[in-house]
Amino acid sequence: MPKIKISKGNPSLDMTPMVDLAFLLVTFFMLTASVRVSEPVIVDSPSSTSDKLLPDNVILITVDDKGKPFYNINNYDVRRKTLEKMGQQYKITFTEKEKERFGKMTSFGVPMSRLKEYINMDDPQRLKVNSPGIPMDSLHNELGDWIQFGRIEAARQAKTQKDKAESVGRAFKYEPLRFAIKADGQANYIAVKEVIKVFTDKDIYRFNLITNLESE
Repeated sequence: MPKIKISKGNPSLDMTPMVDLAFLLVTFFMLTASVRVSEPVIVDSPSSTSDKLLPDNVILITVDDKGKPFYNINNYDVRRKTLEKMGQQYKITFTEKEKERFGKMTSFGVPMSRLKEYINMDDPQRLKVNSPGIPMDSLHNELGDWIQFGRIEAARQAKTQKDKAESVGRAFKYEPLRFAIKADGQANYIAVKEVIKVFTDKDIYRFNLITNLESE
């Protein structure tokens, strides 16, 4: 019986769908990704066994190892409005471009007199700045003003969002503004105590102390 000869051919694989998928994924990540702005200060927080996460709607005061306070509120619109109020308070006018840049920044630790210059720096330049911290003494308590105006603007935005939701018959879920302190483990206790006093002077008695989770 003669053997059947199987014709030999080169197998082909159409890579077009795979290439299309790869470009779709690249396009998706390019459109949805946001630029991560570097923090001007890195602190080594004390460790603890608490596993509670930092809420999204928060005013965060960071204290570095030298006891200098930095301010951050993680909401673009509230940051812009808070800057406007601080400008009115300290007689400083900020341009729309400066407000936009400030809204996208993270924490900062410079007084109002240097804030315009700081905002107009590029991110790498800000990292080289030796930030003196936000003043919080009794004569120039700028930190207290940042906290107060941030709280007011956060509440105002929440009310606006609630009114809009109710006008179209939607339920509104509001996450209340929280307050938090993140201090370096080497920071002087007195510096942290002064930040706490700034909170209590504004009738804020509940706040989170941010720590690193201990490994088991």
